[in-house]
Amino acid sequence: MVLKAVPSQVSSGPGWHWDSRGWVEIDGNNALFTGYSVTAAVDVTGSNVVISNNKITLGGDDFGVALRHTSNAVVSHNTITGLAASGTGRLMNGIKDIYGDATGTQVIGNNIARTATGVQMDGGLIADNYIHDLGLTGADHVNGTTSNGTNGQQLIIRHNTVLDPWNQTDAISLFQDFSAQTNRIIDNNLLSGGSYSLYCGQKDGGSATSNIKITNNRFATNYYANGGYFGTVAHYDPHGTGNTWTNNYLDTNGASVES
Repeated sequence: MVLKAVPSQVSSGPGWHWDSRGWVEIDGNNALFTGYSVTAAVDVTGSNVVISNNKITLGGDDFGVALRHTSNAVVSHNTITGLAASGTGRLMNGIKDIYGDATGTQVIGNNIARTATGVQMDGGLIADNYIHDLGLTGADHVNGTTSNGTNGQQLIIRHNTVLDPWNQTDAISLFQDFSAQTNRIIDNNLLSGGSYSLYCGQKDGGSATSNIKITNNRFATNYYANGGYFGTVAHYDPHGTGNTWTNNYLDTNGASVES
């Protein structure tokens, strides 16, 4: 596919336009944004939007795709990358639910690199993505995918390859920044790196987690002998209601970590 450059070759389409302040704005419901090359953020305020088969490249404290009060957004098969894996060229977030209230989001089959955080959202589906070569500058906390626990929706993280080459923070994380973590499925992912490769949502002195189902995940040792710098997993509560840990394993056989 030959991508069209925004805004030099095309600056608007049904439901979207180039904002003169320096980003793509998708504000129309049911808009389709596909087949473009963009060196700026893509900001989404419409619902039922599809963003697919684009190349989004930028650095700094910005977002590749920003979701704002949206529903049923699909972000699929895009390449989203910062300018460098370290320093100010890294991109802060590849895909972010800005207010933590987006519903029905699907993030599928994207190639995300050189970002401090690959995907940050609290409900929906994250599947079949390749998140790698994460970026770091200053006081960043590096996350492959992260949830802050804001809205209680079910979050499914399935069949992703997430590689964090740094010795902090994680490949996948569930944190209790705003509320208890509940209704999460983390299944059949290949994870590597970070302080711990997986943070499972419990917090010392915090609310109990529930319905955290962690199954069939492989922890690779390509960066650290125990998956992450300090170990494979942290803050999993086996006593939480509905929590399960099944068929997860540390892979020490040298298997490929390629997507």
